[in-house]
Amino acid sequence: MASPSQYSPLWLQGTQKYLPDIIPSQLLMVMELFSVFAYPSGKESPSAMSFQYLVTELLLHIFRSCDTISDIINLAATCRRFRDVINRSNKLQILMDVAEMEFGPVDDIIQIATHNTSQPAHLFRTAPLTASLLKQIAQIGRAAQKWATIYPVKKWKLDYENRRSLTDEEQFRLRRAIYRLWLYHRAFHRREYDRYSRNLLNTVVERAQLLHNWTTSELADIEDIRTVIGDVVQNHICPSNGTIQRKFRKRYPESNYQLTFNIHLNYPISNTQTPYGFHDSSLNPTDHDQYFHLTHYTSFGNYSAKYRSRFRNDIFHEPGSEGWGDEIPHYYVVQDMMKLDPGQILWLRENCPLKEQVETFVLSLGDWFRDNGETFGDTLAWVIKERGEDLEEFRVAIVERELGIACN
Repeated sequence: MASPSQYSPLWLQGTQKYLPDIIPSQLLMVMELFSVFAYPSGKESPSAMSFQYLVTELLLHIFRSCDTISDIINLAATCRRFRDVINRSNKLQILMDVAEMEFGPVDDIIQIATHNTSQPAHLFRTAPLTASLLKQIAQIGRAAQKWATIYPVKKWKLDYENRRSLTDEEQFRLRRAIYRLWLYHRAFHRREYDRYSRNLLNTVVERAQLLHNWTTSELADIEDIRTVIGDVVQNHICPSNGTIQRKFRKRYPESNYQLTFNIHLNYPISNTQTPYGFHDSSLNPTDHDQYFHLTHYTSFGNYSAKYRSRFRNDIFHEPGSEGWGDEIPHYYVVQDMMKLDPGQILWLRENCPLKEQVETFVLSLGDWFRDNGETFGDTLAWVIKERGEDLEEFRVAIVERELGIACN
């Protein structure tokens, strides 16, 4: 990336070497163009030239041209002049406009942040622009960006030779699908919807009303990313006994050690105080911040990679104990875990490599979570049938990439 000209009004001794890393390339072009008009050919710039000579309107235009919120923050930290301009302007609106470009559609994130039990989930909601709302938008948006990174790896898991990056339009649709799935989890995967009420007609209709807001192609996008999330759950967070056996043999091909699998039920009874600090009786399980590291601190993260591995085989750890059962038992465990929203699943993937940690997290959610599978699949089938379409053909079209986020 080209550096600013030494005749540019943005030249400031000691900071030039940092500018290319924090200012987008298109902004550097604006700076170069401005220098042409500010100092015609053959003229030297003042030796003490500083940022204060740039008019405020131009600085605000530069801020609005940033691609990410990080660009704005880094640019504002460049000098006192930039910091004062952004602080005295309509900073929240500028940040929100950039958040729309980086994390959009922001309106779908707002539906998650503003959801409450006093209002039906399918009704569109607005919210005043605040720093707290912007923080939630950034948190949820960054989680969606991580799923955009995971998606190509899982989508082209078998034909990996065809794997590619997602286009900007595909990334937008993936984020939108994540937000809408997240809203469904926030609205209907709660303790108020237990295993006994899931099939009641009024409950099914209530869930279907939310899906009625979206077209069939948009529902295909959601089902596509939900399949990827399910793959992460059943292979990384809650692997079956067979998966543990296969991966152990792959890692230790010459070992003759026979794994010992736990044949008892998962989710063992545990004390409310756990060694990993997940459970807090004062914490509302539906609290948004619960899904992020600030409220899920665990000392286990300080351990070395050796002790974080579920395949560690020593007197203190049995690799077979990391399995979540075979076939039918494992299926029901995965169905339970699919009630977690994309943020929770992502957090477990990054911070809970061992079964004991995942069990502790699940226990902190309450008894309603156990033996109460997710309901999105059933609700989707209901809506697809209402629209006169065949569910199997719908899902086959997603697998064959005729529908979904990354189509052929």
